[in-house]
Amino acid sequence: MPATPSPAEDFGAWPPAAEPASRRRNRRGRAGASPDETAGITHADGNHPDGDPRPGDPEDDGEPGAPLPKVRRLVSVGVAAFAALVAIALIVGAQTRHESYAVVVFGVQALFVAVWTIASRPPAPRVVGAVGIAVAIGTDAAAVLTHEASLAPLAYVTAGGFIIGVVGQLTRPAGRQRVTESLGSSLIVTLGVVSFASLVVLGRIPHGTQAIVACLAAAGLALFIARFTDAVVPLPRIAPQVPRGGAGVVLGAMMGTAAAGAIGHYLAGLSPLPSALAGLATAIVAVMVDLSVGYAEASRIIDGDEPALWLARHIQGPIGAIAFAAPAAYVASTLLIL
Repeated sequence: MPATPSPAEDFGAWPPAAEPASRRRNRRGRAGASPDETAGITHADGNHPDGDPRPGDPEDDGEPGAPLPKVRRLVSVGVAAFAALVAIALIVGAQTRHESYAVVVFGVQALFVAVWTIASRPPAPRVVGAVGIAVAIGTDAAAVLTHEASLAPLAYVTAGGFIIGVVGQLTRPAGRQRVTESLGSSLIVTLGVVSFASLVVLGRIPHGTQAIVACLAAAGLALFIARFTDAVVPLPRIAPQVPRGGAGVVLGAMMGTAAAGAIGHYLAGLSPLPSALAGLATAIVAVMVDLSVGYAEASRIIDGDEPALWLARHIQGPIGAIAFAAPAAYVASTLLIL
C-alpha cells in the first residue's frame, strides 16, 4: 500500500530547497537579528538587504567613492574662443552676397558634420557623414537659388536626405544591426546642417542681416561667457559628472540678451526691446544645447563607452549650440524683429 504523503510533501517543503543560503541568512537577519548584526550582510551585487548601495559605491553619486571630473580651465578658455570664432565667422559672412554667405555656411556645416559624426560614433559613420554633406549642399543651393526666401525648399531637401539615409543604413553590410542608433545620428546631423542653412534664408529677408547680427551675437557671447566663467568660477556644479557651472550658464544668457538689445539700438531697422527678446531666445537655446551635449557625453562615459576623440568631444557642444540656435534666431526674428 503506498504511503500517504505528508502535508509538507503536498504543499512543498519550507523553506524551498532552491532558495539560496545567502537569501535565507539575509531573511533571518532581517527578521530577528539586531541592526548591528545585519549591518555587514550584503547581497551578491554588493548592496545591503534593504537595497541601499554600500558607502563609497561608484553608483552612489556624490559620495566620496565617486571621483568628480575636474574642470580644465585652459580647455574651457579654448572652447569659449572657438564658440566666439564660429559666431563671428557667421556674422561677418552675412555681410557678403548670398552666394558667398552660402559658401561660409557650408564650411561650418562640413565642420559640424565631421565633429558630430566623430563624437557620436554611429555604427555607420561614412553613411552619416555622406548624408550630412549631401544635405548641406542641397539646402545651401535651395536657400540661394529659390525665387522667394522660404524654408519650404529646405524641408523638401531634409525629407529627401532622411530617406537616403534610411536606404543607406538598411543596405549597409551589417544589415539592421544598431540601425536605430545610426538613424538617430543621421537625423541629428541632417537637422543640424539644415539649421545652418536657415541663416542663408534669413539673410535674404529685408533687415534679415541685422537680425542675424543681433541673434548670433547673443548666442556667441552667451557661449563665450558661459565657458569662460567655467574657467574662472565653475560653481555651482550642475551635476557631479558634468564639469560645468550654473553661474556661467545664467550669466551667459544675461550678457547675450544685453548684447542683442544694444545691437538693436545701433543698427538701422531694429529696436532694442524686440532685439533683446530675440537675443534672449537664441541665447537660451544655445547655452542649453551646449549643456545637454555635456550631459550626453557624461552619460556615455557612465555607461562604460570609450570617450570620443578629444578635440571633437570638446567642440561638439559649441558648434551644436550655434547650429540649433540658428532656427531659433530665424523664428524669433520673424516674430519679433522683422
